[in-house]
Amino acid sequence: MEVVAAEGEEQAAGGSGLNTSCASFCSMDNKVLVILGVVAVLFVFAFIPLLYVWSTYNTLVNMDEGVKAQWQQVEVVYQRRADLIPNLVSVAQGYADFEKSTLTEVTALRSQWQNAKTVDEKVNAANGLDGAIARLLLVAENYPNLKSDQQFLRLQDELSGTENRISVERMRYNDAAREYNAKIRTFPASFVAGIAGLGPHAYFEASTGAENAPKVDFNFTQ
Repeated sequence: MEVVAAEGEEQAAGGSGLNTSCASFCSMDNKVLVILGVVAVLFVFAFIPLLYVWSTYNTLVNMDEGVKAQWQQVEVVYQRRADLIPNLVSVAQGYADFEKSTLTEVTALRSQWQNAKTVDEKVNAANGLDGAIARLLLVAENYPNLKSDQQFLRLQDELSGTENRISVERMRYNDAAREYNAKIRTFPASFVAGIAGLGPHAYFEASTGAENAPKVDFNFTQ
């Protein structure tokens, strides 16, 4: 009987030890799970903002490149017009009584466009050239012989077609610039743009007309 009792006590003691070990292991397991849970939460809270910043940056860069690509199209059509101006001026110069100041202004503004380095400078020069060319064609109305000159008429037609393409490309550029500029003014995209050094793009404003043409330097070389 005593042997049986002793064996029972040993079994009870062994069971108690197993229960204690299991409880200790389960407690450690729970702590590990809690730690992993905290790490996962911290990772999510850190990853989501980083993912947003990365996504926003890529979006802004793509939009910025889109505006630049559209600006290149504007430059192409403006350069086409600039290439027509020397011939237009040359034909007008063939008429001795044609207003020299008008021709000088057009040539000077063409030179200003050609020498402009930044987008803002080119926008200002292009707007000035718009008004100057409009005035040249208006003055030409007073010269019947020039109006009937076949070469002048051909150049005028080419210029008209180029002006239409300029209008279309300017509108597309302004639309792209407006969308991009609006994007970088909103938070938190503005924060990302500031860090990335992405600034706004200039708009092409409608030319105010001949009476408000900018002053230009007439010391130029054709």
